[in-house]
Amino acid sequence: MNYFKPRNNVFLVLILFFQVSTCLGSVKEKSLGNVKYRTFFGKCPSRVAGSLTLNLVKEFEKRRLLSDVKKKILKNKLVLKHFLSSYEIKFNPLKKFLKIKLDCPLPLMKVQIYKRDGQNSYDALLVDNGKLFDPTYEEILRNDNKLQYGLPSLAIPVEKANKKVQNELVKIIHAMDLEFRKKLSEVILGSHGALTIILSLKGRPTSAFLGKELWTEKTLKLQKIIKFLGEKQKTPSIINLTNSKKVVVKFNDRF
Repeated sequence: MNYFKPRNNVFLVLILFFQVSTCLGSVKEKSLGNVKYRTFFGKCPSRVAGSLTLNLVKEFEKRRLLSDVKKKILKNKLVLKHFLSSYEIKFNPLKKFLKIKLDCPLPLMKVQIYKRDGQNSYDALLVDNGKLFDPTYEEILRNDNKLQYGLPSLAIPVEKANKKVQNELVKIIHAMDLEFRKKLSEVILGSHGALTIILSLKGRPTSAFLGKELWTEKTLKLQKIIKFLGEKQKTPSIINLTNSKKVVVKFNDRF
């Protein structure tokens, strides 16, 4: 027995349904013939997630086999193409209920990966699961009003662009509270592994040298220093945290 309506009516209903599924993290449920569909887009851009969902529903409609849908996702690399961090697709044949749950990561920094000669580089986007995404993801999020604040820049040599380092950088960002994160202007990882953070404080640059290790611990200490000096109405030009047991703070005499 065919539980679906004619194909032209199916996709007319689906298009209207997914056009209104634009709320962040919203759950939408719709009946289609004798099958109920529920979608959850998480932090994903609505248009991207909606387009992918239509694609998956179309595949499911052919034989009602989840294995066909999952094969399509893998074969066409849809996780990468649609910027997914996770997906879950379930079908209850007794209740005739199809559930599609998608989620996407949040971008943390604009990344420039460069070679030692300085002649060649390429751009990427570091997201909160430690992966590097195509920089167009930022534009897609902004167009969908899912990203409404500026992102700091990260400069990193190609030999340091690996999963371990990327995860450490993600930990640093997560260690920052939102107020402090908004002060972040640039992060630089040198070829020898030393990390420098540049903050924008009252329109002035402040360079913080974190050295090669204990970045998260030093970041937390840096936040406390900035908060303390801010209460004293002082803006440092340099904060040296290379030695975690000794902090050196310098001020610009011109200000």
